[in-house]
Amino acid sequence: MATRETVLQSVLSITMIVCVIAFCGVASGEDTSYKLIKRVPIGGDGGWDYLAVDSEANRCYISHASHVVVFDTEKEKVIGDINNTPGVHGIAIATWLNKGYISNGGDNSVTVFDKTTLKETARIKVGNRPDAILFDPATKRVFTFNGGSSDSTVIDAVNDINIGTITLGGKPEFAASDGNGLVFVNIEDKNEIAVIDAEKLIVKNRWSISPCESPTGLAIDLKNKRLFSVCSNGKMAITDYVTGKVVATPAIGKGPDAAAFDPEKGLAFSSNGQDGTLTVIKEEPIGRFRFSVVETVATAPMARTMALDPKTHRIYLATAKLKQPAPGEQQVGRRRSFEPDSFELLIVAPVAK
Repeated sequence: MATRETVLQSVLSITMIVCVIAFCGVASGEDTSYKLIKRVPIGGDGGWDYLAVDSEANRCYISHASHVVVFDTEKEKVIGDINNTPGVHGIAIATWLNKGYISNGGDNSVTVFDKTTLKETARIKVGNRPDAILFDPATKRVFTFNGGSSDSTVIDAVNDINIGTITLGGKPEFAASDGNGLVFVNIEDKNEIAVIDAEKLIVKNRWSISPCESPTGLAIDLKNKRLFSVCSNGKMAITDYVTGKVVATPAIGKGPDAAAFDPEKGLAFSSNGQDGTLTVIKEEPIGRFRFSVVETVATAPMARTMALDPKTHRIYLATAKLKQPAPGEQQVGRRRSFEPDSFELLIVAPVAK
């Protein structure tokens, strides 16, 4: 028969095991949920597009009309501004070179800036209506993806010179690099991914990602060699970038324009501007290529673009209040206008359940 001391010791041991398991669950993210934790007023007028996080410098760069807002992610306040970027779309960071690159759709150029001073150091002419922009660390080259000319301009980031153009055969959207010389880009009007050899400056493959329609945002999982494309028909196309095959198409929200992947947590995200949500997707451990939506997080209407900080696991989204037409007034074309000074940054973070 067990003594009182033996029983007590067993109970304590079991309690410790349960506590360890519970702690590990929280640490690994299995017992967390994503929440909108803060709204930071930015102000100013006009539209916006991409955001970019520089984890090492604790910064988030936010495109806004004709300038880029620089936000300190530790102090949670605006610390700078990069002006004269007409029709700004994207920001790419070349950490090794202490530089940043901004695509200016308004004058078909790229602004090069010093990360320390935030001052412009060069301006490079590129193709027509540059949209997404990417720095490839393997080749130390910057790629702009030009929606107006359906091509990519390639910049030598060491010398800041235009070194070539790659014809893409369709309207490019966002892109991702594998860090080993391949660049992947969504081709929106072809429902495909183009695979670029970043050294030879050629398109080496084209992969259909049907049933995805009009892919925009793109994210990459380097460990498992997967690409995540968000699509206008409410799907996320997940592609194996070794075989070029679509392996899953989980449902997402309406009006997506950006994708992100957190390698530590193994989660993919879609920011959906039409319904004001963030879709969180995870691969199921019970089988290969089985993905499911684990959470739909309320954000805000028009919050269609985002950037993930892999260090803190926080997600930053931009939005503003859509201006409603006055009685009898009609909206002209597709151009939208926003309430003055309503531009803001949303911060979504994982919190314990």
